[in-house]
Amino acid sequence: MSKRISSAVACLALTAGACFAQAPKPRLEFEVASVKVAELPTPAMVASGKLHAGVKVDNARVDIGLTAMLGLVQKAFDVKQYQISGPDWMLTTPYDIVAKMPEGSTKDQMPQMLLSLLEDRFGLKYHREKKEQSVYALVVDKGGSKLEPFKAEGEANGAVTGSNEIAISGKPGQSQTVSDGTGLQQTVTPSPDGKSLHIAFRKVPVTMLCDGLFRFVGRPIVDLTELKGDYNAALDISMADIIAMQKSLGLVPGGAAPTGGGADTRPADMASDSFGSSVVESLKKLGLKLESRKTPVDMIIIDKLEKNPTAN
Repeated sequence: MSKRISSAVACLALTAGACFAQAPKPRLEFEVASVKVAELPTPAMVASGKLHAGVKVDNARVDIGLTAMLGLVQKAFDVKQYQISGPDWMLTTPYDIVAKMPEGSTKDQMPQMLLSLLEDRFGLKYHREKKEQSVYALVVDKGGSKLEPFKAEGEANGAVTGSNEIAISGKPGQSQTVSDGTGLQQTVTPSPDGKSLHIAFRKVPVTMLCDGLFRFVGRPIVDLTELKGDYNAALDISMADIIAMQKSLGLVPGGAAPTGGGADTRPADMASDSFGSSVVESLKKLGLKLESRKTPVDMIIIDKLEKNPTAN
């Protein structure tokens, strides 16, 4: 009899231990949150000097402005944009979110709370899988890197410090200094003829430069340069290439005719890609180049996602 009791107790102990080991982590949620579709910026809003955009966490307060659903999902899962597969509107519909985190929460817990909000307010359903994708490898060209190492003493007064806002420097229509809160700082200056943009990156590692290039090439970029440290870099991108990229993403009508540009100097294996010669030429001046590759990529596949959130 005692042996049976001992066996039963041992069995219960093992079962309890297994249940305890498999106990799920508590779900993290915002204490309260206001969600709405954001108003698209007008020229007047831009001319006023500031746009409410990006992600800002100030103690328990979370303020997200003018951020597309793709950016929200990216933040929630802490992945790159190209690791997300979902409906096209995720890229073109922006949202404003103001939320309060529970007392004692940390900034690092915010993405998990954002994921809970997407599940509760937008009905997000997803799964993970690995897919082979076409990517670009960023490599050093045969002549060597010409990137300029960043020097702290060379910083200009009034430099952007990651305010999570888009600030206009100079007169409207001229240079725009942009910080998106991720540390990627860039100044965008239209050419006098309006046919290209001069984009200057400051204090960026090459991996972050790859993130900045992604929007122009529409394909994941893997850093294989082996370059360490922070750099200053500049790209001159033609409006033709920018419009072509926007068209491929559905951001402008398919009939829009790009202007500017020049002869196609892309390598043969890139001839069918959506970006043009200005990207290739800009990288060449930096002593860098892109090579087509294929590699497995961990993906977040969106199975269900509502465009309009449930009521606040």
